[in-house]
Amino acid sequence: MLAPTVSLWMDQAEHLRVARKRVEGPHDVDVAIIGAGYTGLWTAWYLKQHSPALNIAIFEARHVGYGASGRNGGWLLGRILGEEKMLAGWSEPERSALMTELKGIPDRVAQVLVQEGIDCGYRKGGVLTCAARYPEQQQWLLDDLKALYAHGHSEEDYRLLSAHELSQQLRMHQVYGAIYSPHCATIHPAKLALGLAASLERKGVRIFENSRVEAWGKGVLTVAGHPVSARWVVPCVEGYAAESKALRPYQLTVQSLQIATEPLSASQWDEIGLYNGQAAHECSRQVTYFHRSADDRLVFGARGSYRFGGKLREQFQLTEAELSFRRNLMLELFPQLAKTPISHGWGGNLGMTRNFRPYMLCDEASGVACAGGYGGEGVGASYLAGRTLADLILKRDTLISRAPWVVRNQSLRKALRSWEPEPFRWLGYSAVIAAFSYEDAVLADPRSSALRRKLSSAAAVGISRLMSPEFKVG
Repeated sequence: MLAPTVSLWMDQAEHLRVARKRVEGPHDVDVAIIGAGYTGLWTAWYLKQHSPALNIAIFEARHVGYGASGRNGGWLLGRILGEEKMLAGWSEPERSALMTELKGIPDRVAQVLVQEGIDCGYRKGGVLTCAARYPEQQQWLLDDLKALYAHGHSEEDYRLLSAHELSQQLRMHQVYGAIYSPHCATIHPAKLALGLAASLERKGVRIFENSRVEAWGKGVLTVAGHPVSARWVVPCVEGYAAESKALRPYQLTVQSLQIATEPLSASQWDEIGLYNGQAAHECSRQVTYFHRSADDRLVFGARGSYRFGGKLREQFQLTEAELSFRRNLMLELFPQLAKTPISHGWGGNLGMTRNFRPYMLCDEASGVACAGGYGGEGVGASYLAGRTLADLILKRDTLISRAPWVVRNQSLRKALRSWEPEPFRWLGYSAVIAAFSYEDAVLADPRSSALRRKLSSAAAVGISRLMSPEFKVG
């Protein structure tokens, strides 16, 4: 079993961490942000960009980047979960403008990194969605591409690659082709979070660590036993919504788990590829994702887990079963790594809304602004959320403040659909994962009959749609 750790990223960035004070005594601020993850940090950064005189404080229960911001897969995507359906009813000019805004997320982040001198290993190599392991993935890939083009994307945004063309970028066992998109970068997650925090402190934002927000409401918070008054309260807790009575019904906590190899040799990377910082995943319902880290490790993740009652997971030392599942999937794609040691295994809590879409909410009447439900695409989505919440708080009429994922002047209760009570959530999740796992086992077995293959996929899609028509089955 691997040694316990927050993540590979936090281990590597330990030298960048600084000791921050715990909150003491009462405070009076313009904006009180709950959580020093990406959403809270980006919100503060853009508030300061547009209104430098604002008095902003960030209250973090543990330390900067402790949550998903320091534990994620390192993908900075130029898209958000469910964007196609959210933009479907919009006029062509507005839809096109918002799509351009989303695709520009990696470039906009890069501009801030240069401006603030943040070195987080940013590499914009694009993303490869690969058909691999079994032939059904090839049709799923073509279906995905057809849907992307129907949504208004062009070949410049998403381009079909043959197996041979894919091999110029990435070489895996048993591949059938891929879709390449340039709208993705890879980053070092912890260095991004810590770099943003340092930038904010230079601008006068106070960040308090080990300062848990015990209660919050209109204009007031209790932080580590101390009263804080604020014109705006901005909970940015994403996967830690389970700790908030106000957010718990609407934002379900699930876990994502990943592993990293020891650094690979130059000859091993010559066999694999990924020379330019590309992110990659296969087009299966196991939701695999991987990339080459700046220090030449293969970082590999797959679909995570859910705990009964939506409970947080605090201990992320992977079990042997969790470790083996991800390692075995990795070896199906890269069998040449069979003797390569796994150095790290970790995970993080992330948030899912009931309609499987993100939201960015501002309620002037209660003085609350918040965002979440990124569903595993949070590095880019949290950047967009931070910009958007800043615009909403400052009453800036911008393109992103009018987007369909934005909710204005509604309470959480009115704006968001609540999750069903247990045991229905757990039963639904367990049934979907069982169906996905069965389908993958059948399709990965070349001896499976054509009828059995079709039935396993029909069951996987059918069961997932019983949970919700919005559930991401691909």
